[in-house]
Amino acid sequence: MDTLSRSSLAVPEAAIREACGETLLPELGVIEQVWETDPILEEDLAERAATAFESLQLENVPDGGEIALGVGSRGIANLGTIVGGVVAAAQDHGYEPFIFPAMGSHGGATADGQREMLADLGVSASAVGCEIRSSMDVTEIGRTTNRDVPVVADTNAVAADAIVPINRIKPHTDFDGTVESGLSKMLVIGMGKQRGAKIAHDWAVDWSLRNMIPEITAQLLAELPVVGGIAILEDQRDDTALIEGVPPAGFLDREAELLETAYDVMPTLPFEEIDVLILDNQGKDISGQGMDTNVIGRRPFAIQEPEPDLPDIKRIYTRGLTETTHGNAMGMGSADFVHANLLEGIDMPTTLINALTASTTRGVRLPPVVETDRAGLVAALSTIGIVKPETVRVLRAADTMHLQRFYASTALIEEARQRDDLRVIEEPKPIQFESGEFAAPSPHEMGG
Repeated sequence: MDTLSRSSLAVPEAAIREACGETLLPELGVIEQVWETDPILEEDLAERAATAFESLQLENVPDGGEIALGVGSRGIANLGTIVGGVVAAAQDHGYEPFIFPAMGSHGGATADGQREMLADLGVSASAVGCEIRSSMDVTEIGRTTNRDVPVVADTNAVAADAIVPINRIKPHTDFDGTVESGLSKMLVIGMGKQRGAKIAHDWAVDWSLRNMIPEITAQLLAELPVVGGIAILEDQRDDTALIEGVPPAGFLDREAELLETAYDVMPTLPFEEIDVLILDNQGKDISGQGMDTNVIGRRPFAIQEPEPDLPDIKRIYTRGLTETTHGNAMGMGSADFVHANLLEGIDMPTTLINALTASTTRGVRLPPVVETDRAGLVAALSTIGIVKPETVRVLRAADTMHLQRFYASTALIEEARQRDDLRVIEEPKPIQFESGEFAAPSPHEMGG
Protein backbone atom coordinates (compact mmCIF):
# COMPACT_ATOMS: atom_id res chain seq x y z
CA MET A 1 0.00 0.00 0.00
CA ASP A 2 1.64 3.26 -1.05
CA THR A 3 1.59 6.54 0.87
CA LEU A 4 -1.22 8.01 -1.20
CA SER A 5 -3.60 5.11 -0.68
CA ARG A 6 -2.75 4.89 3.02
CA SER A 7 -3.44 8.57 3.60
CA SER A 8 -6.79 8.26 1.86
CA LEU A 9 -7.96 5.88 4.61
CA ALA A 10 -7.57 8.54 7.31
CA VAL A 11 -10.85 10.37 7.93
CA PRO A 12 -10.29 14.15 8.16
CA GLU A 13 -10.99 15.86 11.46
CA ALA A 14 -13.51 18.19 9.85
CA ALA A 15 -15.59 15.25 8.63
CA ILE A 16 -15.63 13.63 12.07
CA ARG A 17 -16.54 16.85 13.86
CA GLU A 18 -19.35 17.49 11.40
CA ALA A 19 -20.70 13.96 11.83
CA CYS A 20 -20.44 14.01 15.63
CA GLY A 21 -21.69 17.53 16.18
CA GLU A 22 -20.62 19.58 19.18
CA THR A 23 -18.62 17.33 21.50
CA LEU A 24 -17.43 18.88 24.73
CA LEU A 25 -14.01 17.60 25.77
CA PRO A 26 -13.05 16.92 29.38
CA GLU A 27 -10.22 18.62 31.18
CA LEU A 28 -7.23 16.43 32.00
CA GLY A 29 -4.95 16.41 35.01
CA VAL A 30 -2.06 14.10 35.89
CA ILE A 31 -2.01 11.20 38.36
CA GLU A 32 0.50 8.50 39.20
CA GLN A 33 0.42 5.14 40.89
CA VAL A 34 2.31 4.78 44.16
CA TRP A 35 4.62 1.76 44.02
CA GLU A 36 7.20 0.32 46.40
CA THR A 37 9.94 -1.48 44.44
CA ASP A 38 13.41 -2.88 45.12
CA PRO A 39 15.19 -3.43 41.78
CA ILE A 40 18.61 -4.99 41.31
CA LEU A 41 21.23 -2.27 41.03
CA GLU A 42 22.54 -1.80 37.51
CA GLU A 43 26.12 -2.48 38.57
CA ASP A 44 25.08 -5.83 40.07
CA LEU A 45 23.12 -7.20 37.10
CA ALA A 46 25.94 -8.99 35.30
CA GLU A 47 27.16 -10.66 38.49
CA ARG A 48 23.65 -11.79 39.41
CA ALA A 49 23.22 -13.24 35.92
CA ALA A 50 26.54 -15.08 36.25
CA THR A 51 25.50 -16.51 39.62
CA ALA A 52 22.20 -17.70 38.13
CA PHE A 53 24.06 -19.50 35.34
CA GLU A 54 26.53 -21.11 37.75
CA SER A 55 23.61 -22.56 39.76
CA LEU A 56 22.52 -24.71 36.79
CA GLN A 57 23.34 -28.39 36.32
CA LEU A 58 26.57 -28.07 34.34
CA GLU A 59 28.38 -31.20 35.52
CA ASN A 60 27.56 -33.15 32.37
CA VAL A 61 28.70 -30.40 29.99
CA PRO A 62 32.15 -31.39 28.66
CA ASP A 63 35.15 -29.09 28.99
CA GLY A 64 35.04 -26.66 26.09
CA GLY A 65 31.45 -27.72 25.33
CA GLU A 66 29.11 -25.53 23.35
CA ILE A 67 26.26 -23.93 25.26
CA ALA A 68 23.35 -22.57 23.21
CA LEU A 69 21.77 -19.54 24.87
CA GLY A 70 18.21 -18.86 23.69
CA VAL A 71 17.40 -15.15 23.54
CA GLY A 72 14.72 -13.23 21.74
CA SER A 73 11.87 -11.71 23.77
CA ARG A 74 11.38 -7.99 23.35
CA GLY A 75 10.81 -5.40 26.02
CA ILE A 76 13.08 -6.97 28.65
CA ALA A 77 14.99 -4.38 30.66
CA ASN A 78 18.79 -4.75 30.78
CA LEU A 79 18.69 -7.75 28.45
CA GLY A 80 22.12 -7.12 26.92
CA THR A 81 23.73 -6.80 30.34
CA ILE A 82 22.06 -9.97 31.64
CA VAL A 83 22.98 -12.02 28.58
CA GLY A 84 26.52 -10.63 28.70
CA GLY A 85 26.82 -11.76 32.31
CA VAL A 86 25.75 -15.30 31.40
CA VAL A 87 28.15 -15.38 28.44
CA ALA A 88 31.07 -14.23 30.59
CA ALA A 89 30.31 -16.83 33.27
CA ALA A 90 30.13 -19.61 30.68
CA GLN A 91 33.46 -18.54 29.19
CA ASP A 92 35.06 -18.29 32.63
CA HIS A 93 34.14 -21.95 33.18
CA GLY A 94 35.79 -22.98 29.91
CA TYR A 95 32.66 -23.38 27.81
CA GLU A 96 31.95 -22.03 24.32
CA PRO A 97 28.63 -20.16 24.50
CA PHE A 98 26.72 -18.93 21.47
CA ILE A 99 23.42 -17.10 21.10
CA PHE A 100 20.58 -18.42 18.97
CA PRO A 101 17.41 -16.37 18.33
CA ALA A 102 14.54 -18.05 20.16
CA MET A 103 11.70 -15.93 18.82
CA GLY A 104 9.50 -18.12 16.63
CA SER A 105 8.56 -16.24 13.46
CA HIS A 106 9.59 -12.76 14.53
CA GLY A 107 12.00 -10.75 12.45
CA GLY A 108 10.00 -11.55 9.33
CA ALA A 109 10.78 -15.26 9.82
CA THR A 110 14.26 -14.84 8.32
CA ALA A 111 17.70 -15.52 9.79
CA ASP A 112 18.93 -12.00 8.99
CA GLY A 113 15.76 -10.44 10.35
CA GLN A 114 16.12 -12.28 13.65
CA ARG A 115 19.80 -11.35 13.92
CA GLU A 116 18.84 -7.70 13.41
CA MET A 117 16.15 -7.97 16.05
CA LEU A 118 18.65 -9.33 18.56
CA ALA A 119 20.95 -6.42 17.80
CA ASP A 120 18.09 -4.00 18.43
CA LEU A 121 17.62 -5.68 21.81
CA GLY A 122 21.26 -5.00 22.67
CA VAL A 123 22.35 -8.57 21.93
CA SER A 124 25.02 -8.60 19.24
CA ALA A 125 28.29 -10.50 19.05
CA SER A 126 30.26 -7.39 19.96
CA ALA A 127 27.91 -6.40 22.78
CA VAL A 128 27.72 -9.75 24.60
CA GLY A 129 31.05 -11.26 23.58
CA CYS A 130 30.07 -14.42 21.74
CA GLU A 131 28.88 -15.70 18.37
CA ILE A 132 25.30 -15.28 17.14
CA ARG A 133 24.08 -18.31 15.16
CA SER A 134 20.89 -17.28 13.44
CA SER A 135 19.06 -19.81 11.27
CA MET A 136 15.46 -20.79 10.60
CA ASP A 137 16.42 -24.48 10.28
CA VAL A 138 14.79 -26.84 12.75
CA THR A 139 15.21 -30.50 13.66
CA GLU A 140 12.30 -32.74 14.58
CA ILE A 141 13.17 -34.36 17.89
CA GLY A 142 9.99 -36.38 18.35
CA ARG A 143 6.21 -36.29 18.40
CA THR A 144 3.75 -35.87 21.25
CA THR A 145 2.30 -39.06 22.69
CA ASN A 146 -1.44 -38.58 22.34
CA ARG A 147 -1.83 -36.17 19.44
CA ASP A 148 1.24 -37.07 17.37
CA VAL A 149 2.23 -33.38 17.02
CA PRO A 150 5.75 -32.79 15.64
CA VAL A 151 8.15 -31.31 18.19
CA VAL A 152 10.89 -29.26 16.53
CA ALA A 153 13.79 -27.16 17.77
CA ASP A 154 16.47 -24.86 16.36
CA THR A 155 19.04 -27.08 14.64
CA ASN A 156 22.00 -25.15 16.08
CA ALA A 157 20.62 -25.54 19.59
CA VAL A 158 19.95 -29.25 19.15
CA ALA A 159 23.59 -29.80 18.13
CA ALA A 160 24.98 -28.03 21.21
CA ASP A 161 26.21 -29.74 24.38
CA ALA A 162 23.79 -27.70 26.50
CA ILE A 163 20.80 -25.39 26.03
CA VAL A 164 19.88 -22.49 28.31
CA PRO A 165 16.86 -20.25 27.55
CA ILE A 166 17.03 -16.72 28.97
CA ASN A 167 13.65 -15.07 29.36
CA ARG A 168 11.35 -12.97 31.47
CA ILE A 169 8.47 -14.65 33.30
CA LYS A 170 5.21 -12.78 32.82
CA PRO A 171 1.50 -13.23 32.16
CA HIS A 172 0.71 -14.08 28.54
CA THR A 173 -1.67 -12.06 26.42
CA ASP A 174 -3.51 -14.95 24.74
CA PHE A 175 -4.09 -17.58 27.41
CA ASP A 176 -4.12 -18.34 31.14
CA GLY A 177 -2.22 -21.33 32.49
CA THR A 178 0.19 -22.62 35.11
CA VAL A 179 3.02 -21.37 32.87
CA GLU A 180 2.51 -18.60 30.37
CA SER A 181 5.17 -16.32 28.88
CA GLY A 182 8.62 -17.40 29.98
CA LEU A 183 11.16 -20.20 29.80
CA SER A 184 8.79 -22.98 28.72
CA LYS A 185 7.14 -20.94 26.00
CA MET A 186 10.58 -19.94 24.71
CA LEU A 187 11.55 -23.62 24.45
CA VAL A 188 8.34 -24.69 22.72
CA ILE A 189 7.60 -21.74 20.44
CA GLY A 190 10.68 -19.51 20.41
CA MET A 191 13.17 -22.34 19.89
CA GLY A 192 10.80 -23.94 17.40
CA LYS A 193 11.36 -21.01 15.02
CA GLN A 194 8.68 -20.22 12.44
CA ARG A 195 7.74 -23.87 11.87
CA GLY A 196 7.45 -24.70 15.54
CA ALA A 197 5.52 -21.53 16.30
CA LYS A 198 3.07 -22.26 13.48
CA ILE A 199 2.62 -25.87 14.60
CA ALA A 200 1.99 -24.77 18.19
CA HIS A 201 -0.55 -22.08 17.32
CA ASP A 202 -2.36 -24.30 14.82
CA TRP A 203 -2.79 -27.05 17.38
CA ALA A 204 -3.65 -24.54 20.10
CA VAL A 205 -6.99 -23.91 18.39
CA ASP A 206 -8.25 -27.23 19.78
CA TRP A 207 -5.61 -28.14 22.34
CA SER A 208 -4.94 -24.76 23.99
CA LEU A 209 -1.49 -23.41 24.75
CA ARG A 210 -2.19 -23.81 28.46
CA ASN A 211 -2.12 -27.60 27.98
CA MET A 212 0.31 -27.84 25.09
CA ILE A 213 3.25 -25.85 26.48
CA PRO A 214 3.75 -27.88 29.68
CA GLU A 215 3.49 -31.21 27.84
CA ILE A 216 5.93 -30.30 25.06
CA THR A 217 8.27 -28.63 27.55
CA ALA A 218 8.51 -31.88 29.50
CA GLN A 219 9.34 -33.71 26.28
CA LEU A 220 12.02 -31.18 25.33
CA LEU A 221 13.60 -31.42 28.78
CA ALA A 222 13.69 -35.22 28.44
CA GLU A 223 15.15 -35.33 24.93
CA LEU A 224 17.44 -32.30 24.70
CA PRO A 225 20.40 -31.21 26.86
CA VAL A 226 18.53 -28.36 28.56
CA VAL A 227 20.59 -27.74 31.69
CA GLY A 228 18.16 -25.14 32.98
CA GLY A 229 17.00 -21.63 32.26
CA ILE A 230 17.70 -18.08 33.40
CA ALA A 231 14.43 -16.59 34.67
CA ILE A 232 13.96 -12.83 34.90
CA LEU A 233 11.27 -11.01 36.85
CA GLU A 234 10.55 -7.31 36.50
CA ASP A 235 8.77 -4.95 38.89
CA GLN A 236 6.01 -2.44 38.21
CA ARG A 237 8.51 0.03 36.76
CA ASP A 238 9.87 -2.63 34.38
CA ASP A 239 13.16 -2.74 36.29
CA THR A 240 14.90 -6.07 36.87
CA ALA A 241 13.80 -7.44 40.23
CA LEU A 242 15.08 -11.05 40.08
CA ILE A 243 17.48 -13.17 38.03
CA GLU A 244 17.34 -16.86 38.92
CA GLY A 245 18.73 -20.09 37.54
CA VAL A 246 15.97 -22.67 37.16
CA PRO A 247 17.25 -26.28 36.96
CA PRO A 248 15.52 -28.99 34.86
CA ALA A 249 14.23 -30.73 37.97
CA GLY A 250 11.06 -28.92 38.96
CA PHE A 251 11.39 -26.68 35.89
CA LEU A 252 7.65 -26.29 35.30
CA ASP A 253 6.81 -26.06 39.01
CA ARG A 254 9.30 -23.28 39.66
CA GLU A 255 8.20 -21.34 36.60
CA ALA A 256 4.60 -21.58 37.83
CA GLU A 257 5.65 -20.11 41.19
CA LEU A 258 7.50 -17.27 39.49
CA LEU A 259 4.46 -16.58 37.32
CA GLU A 260 2.35 -16.06 40.43
CA THR A 261 4.87 -13.46 41.61
CA ALA A 262 4.82 -11.83 38.18
CA TYR A 263 1.05 -11.50 38.39
CA ASP A 264 1.37 -9.86 41.82
CA VAL A 265 3.69 -7.13 40.54
CA MET A 266 2.26 -6.72 37.03
CA PRO A 267 1.35 -3.06 36.45
CA THR A 268 -2.28 -2.51 35.51
CA LEU A 269 -4.58 0.43 34.86
CA PRO A 270 -5.66 2.01 38.15
CA PHE A 271 -9.37 2.02 37.28
CA GLU A 272 -11.72 -0.86 36.44
CA GLU A 273 -14.21 1.25 34.46
CA ILE A 274 -12.95 3.60 31.75
CA ASP A 275 -14.95 5.33 29.04
CA VAL A 276 -12.05 6.20 26.75
CA LEU A 277 -8.48 4.90 27.00
CA ILE A 278 -5.88 6.71 24.90
CA LEU A 279 -2.61 4.86 24.26
CA ASP A 280 0.25 6.79 22.74
CA ASN A 281 1.88 3.67 21.33
CA GLN A 282 1.57 -0.04 20.82
CA GLY A 283 4.25 -2.49 19.70
CA LYS A 284 5.77 -5.94 20.01
CA ASP A 285 8.30 -4.54 22.47
CA ILE A 286 5.36 -3.48 24.66
CA SER A 287 3.46 -6.76 24.42
CA GLY A 288 3.27 -9.75 22.14
CA GLN A 289 -0.14 -8.45 21.09
CA GLY A 290 0.94 -4.83 20.81
CA MET A 291 -1.37 -3.87 23.67
CA ASP A 292 -1.27 -6.18 26.68
CA THR A 293 -4.62 -7.94 26.83
CA ASN A 294 -4.28 -8.36 30.59
CA VAL A 295 -4.15 -4.57 30.87
CA ILE A 296 -6.91 -3.59 28.44
CA GLY A 297 -9.22 -6.54 29.20
CA ARG A 298 -9.71 -7.40 25.54
CA ARG A 299 -8.80 -10.67 23.89
CA PRO A 300 -10.94 -10.65 20.75
CA PHE A 301 -8.53 -12.67 18.63
CA ALA A 302 -7.81 -15.60 20.97
CA ILE A 303 -9.61 -18.82 20.10
CA GLN A 304 -11.24 -20.73 22.96
CA GLU A 305 -9.62 -18.44 25.52
CA PRO A 306 -11.81 -16.30 27.79
CA GLU A 307 -11.31 -12.55 28.01
CA PRO A 308 -10.31 -10.98 31.33
CA ASP A 309 -13.35 -9.76 33.27
CA LEU A 310 -11.83 -6.36 33.96
CA PRO A 311 -11.15 -3.61 33.16
CA ASP A 312 -14.26 -2.56 31.26
CA ILE A 313 -13.14 -0.05 28.61
CA LYS A 314 -15.73 1.34 26.21
CA ARG A 315 -13.35 2.81 23.61
CA ILE A 316 -9.61 2.53 22.93
CA TYR A 317 -7.81 5.07 20.74
CA THR A 318 -4.23 4.19 19.79
CA ARG A 319 -1.95 6.90 18.43
CA GLY A 320 1.06 5.11 16.96
CA LEU A 321 3.63 2.30 16.82
CA THR A 322 6.88 2.11 18.76
CA GLU A 323 10.06 2.35 16.73
CA THR A 324 11.32 -0.99 18.04
CA THR A 325 8.30 -2.89 16.73
CA HIS A 326 9.62 -2.33 13.17
CA GLY A 327 6.16 -1.89 11.71
CA ASN A 328 4.64 -4.97 13.35
CA ALA A 329 1.13 -3.84 14.24
CA MET A 330 -0.04 -7.11 15.80
CA GLY A 331 -2.96 -6.40 18.10
CA MET A 332 -4.16 -3.19 16.47
CA GLY A 333 -7.53 -4.89 16.03
CA SER A 334 -8.15 -4.38 19.76
CA ALA A 335 -8.40 -0.63 19.24
CA ASP A 336 -11.62 1.14 18.26
CA PHE A 337 -9.83 4.02 16.50
CA VAL A 338 -6.22 4.57 15.44
CA HIS A 339 -4.27 7.64 14.34
CA ALA A 340 -3.00 7.98 10.79
CA ASN A 341 0.54 7.79 12.20
CA LEU A 342 -0.07 4.16 13.18
CA LEU A 343 -1.30 3.35 9.69
CA GLU A 344 1.76 4.98 8.11
CA GLY A 345 4.08 2.92 10.29
CA ILE A 346 2.66 -0.53 9.50
CA ASP A 347 4.83 -3.10 7.76
CA MET A 348 2.02 -5.32 6.58
CA PRO A 349 4.09 -8.37 5.51
CA THR A 350 5.77 -8.54 8.93
CA THR A 351 2.44 -8.01 10.68
CA LEU A 352 0.60 -10.63 8.65
CA ILE A 353 3.35 -13.25 8.98
CA ASN A 354 3.15 -12.83 12.76
CA ALA A 355 -0.65 -13.09 12.67
CA LEU A 356 -0.65 -16.16 10.42
CA THR A 357 1.93 -17.92 12.58
CA ALA A 358 -0.04 -17.15 15.74
CA SER A 359 -3.47 -17.82 14.15
CA THR A 360 -4.64 -14.40 15.36
CA THR A 361 -5.67 -12.67 12.14
CA ARG A 362 -8.52 -10.82 13.83
CA GLY A 363 -5.89 -9.01 15.85
CA VAL A 364 -4.51 -7.28 12.76
CA ARG A 365 -7.78 -5.95 11.40
CA LEU A 366 -7.43 -2.23 10.76
CA PRO A 367 -9.74 -0.08 12.92
CA PRO A 368 -11.14 3.24 11.66
CA VAL A 369 -8.28 5.66 11.01
CA VAL A 370 -8.49 9.31 12.11
CA GLU A 371 -6.42 12.23 10.89
CA THR A 372 -5.72 13.90 14.25
CA ASP A 373 -5.81 13.32 18.00
CA ARG A 374 -8.76 15.66 18.39
CA ALA A 375 -10.63 13.65 15.78
CA GLY A 376 -9.83 10.41 17.62
CA LEU A 377 -11.02 11.75 20.97
CA VAL A 378 -14.18 13.26 19.51
CA ALA A 379 -15.00 10.02 17.68
CA ALA A 380 -14.50 7.97 20.82
CA LEU A 381 -16.52 10.26 23.07
CA SER A 382 -19.39 10.57 20.61
CA THR A 383 -19.91 6.79 20.45
CA ILE A 384 -20.28 5.93 24.14
CA GLY A 385 -23.66 7.48 24.83
CA ILE A 386 -24.55 10.70 26.61
CA VAL A 387 -21.62 11.88 28.72
CA LYS A 388 -20.64 15.08 30.46
CA PRO A 389 -17.08 16.49 30.56
CA GLU A 390 -17.08 16.51 34.36
CA THR A 391 -18.17 12.87 34.70
CA VAL A 392 -16.65 11.12 31.68
CA ARG A 393 -13.79 8.75 32.54
CA VAL A 394 -10.89 9.39 30.15
CA LEU A 395 -7.37 8.08 30.71
CA ARG A 396 -4.27 8.60 28.57
CA ALA A 397 -1.23 6.33 29.01
CA ALA A 398 2.05 5.96 27.16
CA ASP A 399 1.32 2.27 26.41
CA THR A 400 0.31 -0.85 28.30
CA MET A 401 3.79 -1.34 29.79
CA HIS A 402 4.53 2.11 31.21
CA LEU A 403 1.67 2.54 33.64
CA GLN A 404 2.87 4.70 36.49
CA ARG A 405 1.75 8.12 35.24
CA PHE A 406 -1.40 9.11 33.35
CA TYR A 407 -3.40 12.03 32.09
CA ALA A 408 -6.83 11.65 33.69
CA SER A 409 -10.18 13.41 33.38
CA THR A 410 -11.78 15.28 36.26
CA ALA A 411 -13.90 12.32 37.40
CA LEU A 412 -10.82 10.11 37.69
CA ILE A 413 -8.82 12.86 39.40
CA GLU A 414 -11.51 13.14 42.06
CA GLU A 415 -11.50 9.39 42.58
CA ALA A 416 -7.71 9.37 42.84
CA ARG A 417 -7.84 11.87 45.72
CA GLN A 418 -9.63 9.25 47.82
CA ARG A 419 -7.08 6.49 47.25
CA ASP A 420 -3.76 5.77 48.95
CA ASP A 421 -2.36 3.99 45.87
CA LEU A 422 -2.75 7.06 43.65
CA ARG A 423 -1.27 10.55 43.79
CA VAL A 424 -2.57 13.67 42.02
CA ILE A 425 0.34 15.46 40.31
CA GLU A 426 -1.46 18.14 38.30
CA GLU A 427 -4.96 19.54 38.50
CA PRO A 428 -7.27 19.24 35.48
CA LYS A 429 -7.01 21.84 32.73
CA PRO A 430 -8.30 22.15 29.17
CA ILE A 431 -6.65 19.89 26.60
CA GLN A 432 -4.22 21.80 24.40
CA PHE A 433 -3.88 20.90 20.72
CA GLU A 434 -1.37 21.89 18.06
CA SER A 435 -2.81 21.42 14.57
CA GLY A 436 -5.24 18.93 16.06
CA GLU A 437 -2.58 16.89 17.88
CA PHE A 438 -2.07 16.62 21.64
CA ALA A 439 0.39 19.31 22.70
CA ALA A 440 1.24 17.60 25.99
CA PRO A 441 4.01 14.96 25.87
CA SER A 442 3.41 11.30 26.57
CA PRO A 443 2.87 10.85 30.33
CA HIS A 444 5.86 8.49 30.51
CA GLU A 445 8.08 11.29 29.17
CA MET A 446 6.99 13.96 31.63
CA GLY A 447 9.57 15.30 34.01
CA GLY A 448 9.32 15.00 37.76
